[in-house]
Amino acid sequence: MNRLLLASLACALATPSAFASTQASGGPLQAADIFSLEMASDPQISPNGQFVVYQRRSNDIMTDRTRSALWIAPYDGGSNRPLITGAGDYSSPRWSPNSNQLVYIANEDGQSLLKSVWVDSGRSATLAHLPGGAGNLSWSPDGRWIAFTMFMSAPEPQVDIGMPAQPRGAEWADPALVDETTRYEFDGAGELPSGFTQIFVAPADGGAPRQLTQVSDGSISGVSWGPDSQALYYSLGGRQADGFDFREADIYAITLDASDPVQITDYPGGESSPRISPDGETLAYLSTPRVETSHADTDLKVVSLNGGEPRELLSDLDRGIDQAEWDERGRGLWVRFDDRGHTILGYAGLNGGLDRVRDDLGGTTFGRPYTSGVFTVSDNDRWAATLASATDLANVGVGTRRGLANRLTDVNADVLGLRDLAEVERFTWDSSADGQEIEGWIAYPPGFDPSQTYPMILEIHGGPHTAYGPQFSGEVQLYAAAGYVVLYTNPRGSTSYGETFANEIDKAYPGQDVDDLLSGIDALVARGFVDEERLFVTGGSGGGVLTAQLIGVSDRFAAAAVGKPVINWTSFTLAADIGPSIYRYWFGVTPWDAPEEYWRRSPLSLVGNVETPSLVFVGGEDRRTPVFEAEQYYNALQIRGIDSRLVRIPGAYHGIADSRPSRLLQKAGHVLAWFEQYDPANAED
Repeated sequence: MNRLLLASLACALATPSAFASTQASGGPLQAADIFSLEMASDPQISPNGQFVVYQRRSNDIMTDRTRSALWIAPYDGGSNRPLITGAGDYSSPRWSPNSNQLVYIANEDGQSLLKSVWVDSGRSATLAHLPGGAGNLSWSPDGRWIAFTMFMSAPEPQVDIGMPAQPRGAEWADPALVDETTRYEFDGAGELPSGFTQIFVAPADGGAPRQLTQVSDGSISGVSWGPDSQALYYSLGGRQADGFDFREADIYAITLDASDPVQITDYPGGESSPRISPDGETLAYLSTPRVETSHADTDLKVVSLNGGEPRELLSDLDRGIDQAEWDERGRGLWVRFDDRGHTILGYAGLNGGLDRVRDDLGGTTFGRPYTSGVFTVSDNDRWAATLASATDLANVGVGTRRGLANRLTDVNADVLGLRDLAEVERFTWDSSADGQEIEGWIAYPPGFDPSQTYPMILEIHGGPHTAYGPQFSGEVQLYAAAGYVVLYTNPRGSTSYGETFANEIDKAYPGQDVDDLLSGIDALVARGFVDEERLFVTGGSGGGVLTAQLIGVSDRFAAAAVGKPVINWTSFTLAADIGPSIYRYWFGVTPWDAPEEYWRRSPLSLVGNVETPSLVFVGGEDRRTPVFEAEQYYNALQIRGIDSRLVRIPGAYHGIADSRPSRLLQKAGHVLAWFEQYDPANAED
């Protein structure tokens, strides 16, 4: 079949199931609803705790883009109103210390601008043009300065190869791209230009930004001010001098006079996200230990700036900390971490103890039910966070440490409130590998009747060191709307269950995680409402690895959809954007020193066993699990004569659905079309 015919077939097969209607007028979720979804993101509570400004992200059916506006809501509830809207994208709102003004980033007509808005009047002003974009935006505590990071290009490497002079007006091919490190491309960005991210400051009342740092090796992150407004603290990692090791980083400080940076930490491993206590005496930071396991949780540590040894807070908590912010009195830190598929907002006292304030942060991904979420805190210890559920994306919630909470937004009431959504139920079982409890969630098709039997889709997360949770997922909801029971799970290797559980697959991935998944299917089938002849499996990235592995060891699936997989660990290690940085953690040895181990763990080694009709899909610009990984698997299936189809999404990087709603629909549509084509219930007599 040619490509055009296959595309037409996919659309035709998808139409009667998930993609039938274009009107949100009751019934299950429809494809067109994806273009109407919104989420609240990056909620910023004002220092006085009176207002929350947030990014309202909306899908646009005409431009096929996710656009962002800035909205504001009072802490006590009441009317939400737009603050900054327009044809551009508006992000990173940050409050002035007096709560009267905000700065933000505007991307308009291809330009990135640093802008300011006064909340009472809505008057806006442009503070600076940002040719390299901007990140890590923040006010100095005295309100005089705006700090941010911006990429600064450097001359590309030149090699004299004796080229003749180019005549005036001649049109020659572009010169060769020349690289001398393994960092020449990155997923989501493509070819990396020469240069480095630097810290800048600009006067809050307008004026030219001034560059503070002169980084020539590594990447800056986690910039924050000291309380005296005279110094900025940041983490510097990913240095060529350290072999681009993502687990090695140190904290530095630089003063406003741009004098030489002072190194604050120099411990084995990575120190990141520096935060200085309100009295200026204590540094809190996130610490990644220097271990050779495939996963390492991030700890929260504090150390006196006057010297001494770091002290770990929450040492009894076997979970990685993702965010930490001081309270106004400096007696403890607000923290965010994942626990058994839930994202927690908590408070850690300096003298011990942990208060769990909320367990429902999340909802900041449209496609799949990954854990997520962010929060901010005010000077009077009020918080704002993204709160979510299995039936809605992120909304803005606010509250206090004592548990008083209120939800300020309901951004999808006009869409999801009119739909009959899949109900999601927590589900656990014992793995056949060793009896260990595994957790997952079942999404039931709307109108589910337990006396009937249904086809089932096993949907597997990527990573592998990530986690799913009871979160809204456009893809899961579309699968359920098409009549499938959907099982999504956290097999061993998943985060949020402790470091030991995550490292059950250390130097052994894929491995017993496959047993966890097959046991989950057995446990679900045993409940009586899943048709064992109509089992399907899909997953992306690490989930694509496990999908290919599953069909290499089991023939129980009617069809599979293998998404953006690693199929050959040798080619991945030597050609993926992150391969040269992580092989030491995932294998501990190079491919040429242990080729048999790389092959043993490659799903391609099992392709000779595969009898399952298999769709293979990948983003056309994927640099994380490069396109040739999917192509290797597809071509092997074709050589073997297995019913197979290759789907490449043009222009898409590894995150296929990022910022383009139609790509989410293309992915889900092709998966559903393939499963419908090979559903035994649709076979001709």
